Amino acid sequence: MQDLLNPVHFVDGGYRPSLGARADVIDPATLAVVGALAETTDDELDAALALATASQKSWSKIDAKTRAAILHRIANRIEATDMRRCAEVMSREMGKPYPEAIGEVANCAGAFRYFAEIARDEAGKVAGTTQTGSFQYARYEPLGVSVHIMPFNFPILLMCWTVAASLASGNACIIKPAPATTLSTLIFMEVFADLPAGLIACLPGGAEIAKALVASKKTHAVAFTGSAEAGRAVAMAAAGAMKPAVIEGGGSDPMIITAHAPLDVAAAGAVTAAFHMSGQVCTSAERFFVVDAVHDAFIEQFVAETRRLRIGNGLDRAEIGPRSSPRRRATR
Repeated sequence: MQDLLNPVHFVDGGYRPSLGARADVIDPATLAVVGALAETTDDELDAALALATASQKSWSKIDAKTRAAILHRIANRIEATDMRRCAEVMSREMGKPYPEAIGEVANCAGAFRYFAEIARDEAGKVAGTTQTGSFQYARYEPLGVSVHIMPFNFPILLMCWTVAASLASGNACIIKPAPATTLSTLIFMEVFADLPAGLIACLPGGAEIAKALVASKKTHAVAFTGSAEAGRAVAMAAAGAMKPAVIEGGGSDPMIITAHAPLDVAAAGAVTAAFHMSGQVCTSAERFFVVDAVHDAFIEQFVAETRRLRIGNGLDRAEIGPRSSPRRRATR
């Protein structure tokens, strides 16, 4: 079992001691030390990239149906693994209520099954002919080594979505977890232990590691989920290096309540939209537009629903846990 107080990274199918600058991981609910992580060093980064490059060359030569079978085995391992420790650590390091944390990891197997089946048939397509006697077709090839820069709010599920798609396509994956959810992400890496050595790595660190991964000539595609500001920077860096990138940035979403809306449903949905994950979700409703005819009645029901929420430690009976960091707690 991984010792949370000794910083590690995941590479070559197992955990390796991390030698970079160390930082304590603080429980935002209790301010107790949960564990420690360390910034990935240049040598550790280079070693992971070298292993991923070598492993990807072999992985890309495996036919799509065989890769699909391997992804199904990953899904089987996720379903067979007791994820309670992973979910508990996620709650302790970033404050997410435990039922939501365990629910998140319970939904990860489906991502691998979905992309396993997509991989079976998405080998290319035949295009319409442009002239007599010609034949045009598109054949999809792996890109190489993909970089996955992950957020803190749904660290495991969103990572699985992009990693499953990348593996199914014949790529290797370097995961850069959010600092606030590095420990739980590292615990989850155990489900990948049976993959070819070096095919997946998880490298802790902050923005500098993300920048180095995007800029490296040994990486070929980027998947990012996070703030709009950071997403813009990642997109620009990837574009400058001519690397395809999938960017999911934070939003500022409105919710509209019409005169014909069932107010009990609307109020319950609005409370979820406003307060789910303490508002730390890209789809959180930031503002409400309510027509005058139902305004007062909606506010009354919204207030009543809000008062039912319990605020506290994510490991206790609470629907709203603490915000994930001192910076976010100071933001109104």
